[in-house]
Amino acid sequence: MTGLERMLAALRREEPDQVPLWELLIDRPVIEGLYGDISYEEFVERMDLDGITIFTNSKKKWLDSETYENEWGIIWRVGADGLAYPLEGPIRSEKDLDTYQIPDPDAEYRYRFAREAVERFKGEKAIIFLGHEAFEYSWYLLGGLDKLFINYIKNPQFVKRLSEVAWSFQSRLLENMAQVGVDILLTGDDYAGKTGPMMSPRHFREFILPYLQKAVDIAHQHGLPFIKHTDGNLWKIIDMIVDTDIEGLHPNEPLAGMDIGEVKAKYGHRIAVVGNVDCGMLLPLGSEEEVIEAVKETIAKASVGGGHILSSSNSIHPAVKAENYRAMVAAAREYGKYPLDSRMVETHRSKNYIARFRRT
Repeated sequence: MTGLERMLAALRREEPDQVPLWELLIDRPVIEGLYGDISYEEFVERMDLDGITIFTNSKKKWLDSETYENEWGIIWRVGADGLAYPLEGPIRSEKDLDTYQIPDPDAEYRYRFAREAVERFKGEKAIIFLGHEAFEYSWYLLGGLDKLFINYIKNPQFVKRLSEVAWSFQSRLLENMAQVGVDILLTGDDYAGKTGPMMSPRHFREFILPYLQKAVDIAHQHGLPFIKHTDGNLWKIIDMIVDTDIEGLHPNEPLAGMDIGEVKAKYGHRIAVVGNVDCGMLLPLGSEEEVIEAVKETIAKASVGGGHILSSSNSIHPAVKAENYRAMVAAAREYGKYPLDSRMVETHRSKNYIARFRRT
């Protein structure tokens, strides 16, 4: 089977020839640690991953060596780890929103990376577009989650106007990417932290869920499956997420109490589970042997009967040891062949490797 066929079979909750492998993000230090100065696309080919994540091309205006302003007027700071974090937004009041103009979502340059990926990988690897709904860009525009949550209470109509502004851009990206030829749509707005959602279930239902539903609907209108990414402990809102008819849930973060075996047992008849080899502690700090054992445990809990795509519990970020990621991929290929080894499944399905890291 091709990588695309494996990914789509898993999202249909079927058994492919082997458990598919994919990562939401793979940062440069790990790529360079394994293969030197090669492109992300070449890395995906060399690692023989089944899917590739694509993004939009965008423009930045650098304010200094560490700070830039993007097309939305949002100020970002690049940290020592090479990752960017929002500092300040352009919307400080309803008056600002009255005159705010979103960037042009139809600008052709936004789709250069997508078109190149379609040209290179179409029909061979699953091409997954990482987009957004309205939640994250709402707080980016305001310059902080605290400002958004205060307005949930004090000015809910302002939040809904702001959400519509953010969605007017994000929805066009999803539509256009489907037209370009991607295979899967995904949104990456994070809803939760380690102990639970960042907002109440009531506020989630009122302000966030409608836009997740709209994103899922866009995918299905184009005949594409939809994967929802959100970190954190989702148990208080997971029913609402699953009820939108997503095909897959990523990453089922184990350090946040999202045991992938439990998610599979409760929801595996409705969704595929994507994840969840821990990248918070295990991949940065563990040994290769521990990584291999974690992969076997994850397969034993999540892959039986199909409906599982193996990945990390978030992304392959700069702190991940390159050799641990290589061990993870190799173990997935060795132990993820269908039919699964029944003895391996029986031995590992009751294990709990993450417990040690919760105590550290």
